[in-house]
Amino acid sequence: MAVFAIGDVQGCYDDLRRLLERLNFNPTDDTLWFTGDLVNRGPQSLEVLRFVKNLGERAVSVLGNHDLHLLALAAGIDKPKSTDTLEAVLAVSDRDELLDWLRHRPLLHQDETLGYTLIHAGLPPQWDSATAQSCANELEYVLRGHDYLEFFKHMYGNRPDRWSSSLQGIERLRFIVNCFTRLRYCSPEGDLDLTFKGAPGTQTRGLLPWFMIPGRASAELHILFGHWSALGEVKGHNVYPLDTGCVWGGKLSALRLDGGDSGSCYCVDCPGARRPAAD
Repeated sequence: MAVFAIGDVQGCYDDLRRLLERLNFNPTDDTLWFTGDLVNRGPQSLEVLRFVKNLGERAVSVLGNHDLHLLALAAGIDKPKSTDTLEAVLAVSDRDELLDWLRHRPLLHQDETLGYTLIHAGLPPQWDSATAQSCANELEYVLRGHDYLEFFKHMYGNRPDRWSSSLQGIERLRFIVNCFTRLRYCSPEGDLDLTFKGAPGTQTRGLLPWFMIPGRASAELHILFGHWSALGEVKGHNVYPLDTGCVWGGKLSALRLDGGDSGSCYCVDCPGARRPAAD
């Protein structure tokens, strides 16, 4: 029995299968954690969705920004983008079943036994473990409820950009979703910058990667995340970035989370479905 965390697949089903072969993945005994963005930009989003869904309890996947885009697009609230590769998902007979399953994925997954926390993008420096879990629960409740379409209508936007426990309504939910699915950089005071996507060292002065903010309240957590294909290798800070740019011709990566091989990394080279760029 093994547990592996895998970075953003983004519809690259063939690459995922090659990685699983390298892991000697046994769907009866092993478990896969996915950092979100199962879909889009790669050529086989439908196959990825069906595969992960059919794994049942042997798979955990948090929601990413591309997953939410698919849901909002299917609801007629967001518009298609020129880079989308979601037509097959939207056209199949089991579309509603797949989308309902996707909409019920968590924003955050914690395993106290393994000692890891799984998210897609980042956490603001003000959130400790309890606050992060509580905020995830708030948003999951809305996404899984009857009013999720109303949320999608107001989901997009960069404001508010700083956390306050007094935030309410859609502004509170928008801040939460931006952290879990879009965050890369913020100021030392915790102001989110959701526009810059480049590697550390190239950012606007005054910004830091979210995990490098001094005194961040989640520093004790061991956090697995994706979303940032341009990030590169990170040492320290109790973070494990797993988006290594599969869809851009980089690699698809996995990290062993359990047993004597815990911390071992595995990857496969990917031909790339898109031209290299920051995701």
